[in-house]
Amino acid sequence: MSRVTGRPDAAQRLRDLALLRRVRDRIDREYAQPLDVEALARGVNMSAGHLSRQFRLAYGESPYSYLMTRRIERAMALLRRGDLSVTEVCFTVGCSSLGTFSTRFAELVGVPPSVYRREAAEEAAGMPPCVAKQVTRPIRNREAPAPAPHLA
Repeated sequence: MSRVTGRPDAAQRLRDLALLRRVRDRIDREYAQPLDVEALARGVNMSAGHLSRQFRLAYGESPYSYLMTRRIERAMALLRRGDLSVTEVCFTVGCSSLGTFSTRFAELVGVPPSVYRREAAEEAAGMPPCVAKQVTRPIRNREAPAPAPHLA
């Protein structure tokens, strides 16, 4: 920290960014594990509050939101396969509450996971998985757009 301004100096900011990348990489790798902000913060010797503030500044969303986005992305891939139930997918991606999973899935994707599973299996038939992943990527940093009202 600069003694004059009380703000982190450039070297400290770079160290913080390196730690934040480690946290993000850990979320990407261990999304299916029980992760919380406190555990992530302990892993990089930061307080949970400081980690949350710095993560949001660096990546535009909270660590929890980033984690849930990773889980939903993986859930979308599993649901497209069609061989697992929504409940099985929920627990496979690391969510412990079917209700929270379904709510967050609908917020990001625009439809509940059961509807997505049924429709995605039909739409992705014959599509290479790498293309399907790009086409069906969930929206981040905002909710799915609300469907336009149908006017008669």
